Amino acid sequence: MKKRSSSTRRVALLPALMCALLPALLCACASVPPGPSSPSSPLSPPSPPPTAVPAAAPTAGPPAAPTAAATDASTAPPADAAPAADTASESTEQLLQTTRSTARSTAEWIARSVDSWFGDRPFEQGGKVSDGRLSLSVFKRGDARADVDVRFNARFRLPNVEHKAYLFVGRDDQRGVIRDTPESLQRLQLERADRPDERSFLGGLGLSVLDALDFRLGLSSRLKPYVQARYEKPWEVAPEQQIEFRETVFWTSAERFGATTALSYRLGLSPILALRWFNVATITQESRNVEWSSTVGAYRTLGWQRQVALEFIVSGTGTRGTGVGASDYGVLLKWEQPLYQNWLFGEVVGGHFWPRADAQSVRGRAWAAGGSLRLRF
Repeated sequence: MKKRSSSTRRVALLPALMCALLPALLCACASVPPGPSSPSSPLSPPSPPPTAVPAAAPTAGPPAAPTAAATDASTAPPADAAPAADTASESTEQLLQTTRSTARSTAEWIARSVDSWFGDRPFEQGGKVSDGRLSLSVFKRGDARADVDVRFNARFRLPNVEHKAYLFVGRDDQRGVIRDTPESLQRLQLERADRPDERSFLGGLGLSVLDALDFRLGLSSRLKPYVQARYEKPWEVAPEQQIEFRETVFWTSAERFGATTALSYRLGLSPILALRWFNVATITQESRNVEWSSTVGAYRTLGWQRQVALEFIVSGTGTRGTGVGASDYGVLLKWEQPLYQNWLFGEVVGGHFWPRADAQSVRGRAWAAGGSLRLRF
């Protein structure tokens, strides 16, 4: 019991460590230097050739004006400017590397602490940290206050537990995690003006069976328990056409039993262009009303891990009880690209929504804009 209490106190330091990481990440991104020049994209026009400037013929008369070389020499930066720029670039790269290393070492420290509760086998003998993500996003809709979201997620393999079991820890949307809403649609639901803010730290143990079944026992805010059982099945129905089905049954003390059904379809039109359709619906014993979201999008890659997307979104609740049907329409334009190497990414979002509070209300209008930084470790 004494060992467990010590580990619990150490895990409680995670919010403070995250707060220390984020300022460093923001400062680094603001000053990240351009990378080495890369081969031009086939979609990019070629750079025009340099234009030669004819030299002026010498003329008699007053003393000649300073030559271009002399002018350049007089206005050139000090000789130590280049070394100073190189030093700043190296400092920025070192700061980014340190931020990523700190995030990963924090996750590994949590995994080692929890794994030690179950035995004395060293973490190096089968222990693993995967799917580590630290993200900061800002989103503003015209009909709601600005939303600042900080998320930390990681998945761990513990050598002192059965090899198919794993530990999950993170700060995320409590409602979306417990209901097992797919991440892409979970973000859309958070952007709704009527959606409550339920972010908190969550954690627990999971067990994978036959690569299709997943069972989880976790704790949400205020140590409230929840249970999940998930079945997931992807299959390819035709070349460049994939369907993925996911069904999750869950239980919480607040909503009692509930179920979430997710279905997605992807159609590859070319190596750089794809269409995707995401759908999710959730019902619980407490609400007895279906909450659903759907999005159809076109996604085009532009090389070097850059992507532009256009999404049409619709969401709402069933018409049973206080349901209002389709309560939110929206269009979003997104741009994503790597900012540093292949583990720091930035995204910019802009769009427009047409919300409706209830069936008797007139549909309103609201613009939307935001951006995010995502660090993988």
